[in-house]
Amino acid sequence: MSQKAGPLAHMTVVEFAGLGPAPFAGMVLSDLGARVIRIDRAPKSTKSSVFDEMTARHADVLSRGRESIALDLKQPEAVEIALELIAQSDALLEGYRPGVMESLGLGPEQCLQKNSRLVYGRITGWGQTGPLAQSAGHDINYLALTGALHATGKGKPVPTPGLIGDFGGGGMLLLVGLLAAFSEAQRSGKGQVVDASICDGSALLTALIQGWHSVGLWSNETGTNMGDGGAHFYNTYRCADGKYISIGSVEPQFYSLLREHCGLTDSEFEQQWDKRRWADLQSRVEQVIAGHDRDYWTQLLEGTDVCFAPVLDLDEAPEHPHNKVRNTFAKVNGITQPAPAPKFSRSALGPCQDVGKVGDKTCRILEELGFTTDQVAQFKGKNTVWYDV
Repeated sequence: MSQKAGPLAHMTVVEFAGLGPAPFAGMVLSDLGARVIRIDRAPKSTKSSVFDEMTARHADVLSRGRESIALDLKQPEAVEIALELIAQSDALLEGYRPGVMESLGLGPEQCLQKNSRLVYGRITGWGQTGPLAQSAGHDINYLALTGALHATGKGKPVPTPGLIGDFGGGGMLLLVGLLAAFSEAQRSGKGQVVDASICDGSALLTALIQGWHSVGLWSNETGTNMGDGGAHFYNTYRCADGKYISIGSVEPQFYSLLREHCGLTDSEFEQQWDKRRWADLQSRVEQVIAGHDRDYWTQLLEGTDVCFAPVLDLDEAPEHPHNKVRNTFAKVNGITQPAPAPKFSRSALGPCQDVGKVGDKTCRILEELGFTTDQVAQFKGKNTVWYDV
């Protein structure tokens, strides 16, 4: 495989195929230039499921940029192949429930014996230890236990589509931990296990409001705080056409501009931080915003220091001029998706990559590991490995 662009082009990662935060971490590592080799399961049949069809249409964006080797890890020879691959890699990613990798013979002890410099990245919902470690769960449950879910919505908590838990508190925390351990291993020559928990990460994301709450600046009554829809100057508003805008005029100079542009001249608006007035002032701002469509407010407020943005849907966001200039989104084989980020001054990132097929690099990877053509054919005959020819 040709050398990839990006600041992590010197890094090789083995990823065990899964769902959610681990694939997200693998995607970002690949976007940043790492060679990410995903160990996939062989397809169970030639009949395509709905998800297989999505993958065939390159819609499984979290899987972009990988090299895939398909192994049946229930076979000892496949486990040995995996260990050989791990021996030549810098890091490992896995998102299975605690104990699964150990049962396969691929736990941290076995892998670190094979490669003492390996960074072994693990992501679970509850963590590797604790009373709930062996329990099933989903994003909504991890947010619920940390207070993050309570802080959403007005009254009834509103689930988020994986943004806070799976990908923010989970995948991103795994990435930070893995890169920190990788950096340390370059100095010490010793690998270690990174135990990333979506629950831990979700709690970490509440740091600001937990701190505020501790000193009485954040109420447990949702919808009454400055950051959760309680303030008239930090909120979303419905326009005449049914679309929405966002306003975040927190600082006094920005709030002054909001009042000026929107004609909020009543003296009561001068009491910006009087929480007793917020509900009434919010109703009055709602009436003003509802008098015009979203395009009107965008033309009036966008680009000013009011702190404004139209609330765009998933179709509109890629077409916004700012996002287009920044190349925030990319289209690969007809699939629109977020482009690699962040941007670097020297280490230019390569283009957004496509999603490959399961097992598309099985033969190449086995050859790199030193297996002969005859051995590869024998593996295929015993269903130890899988590839499409």
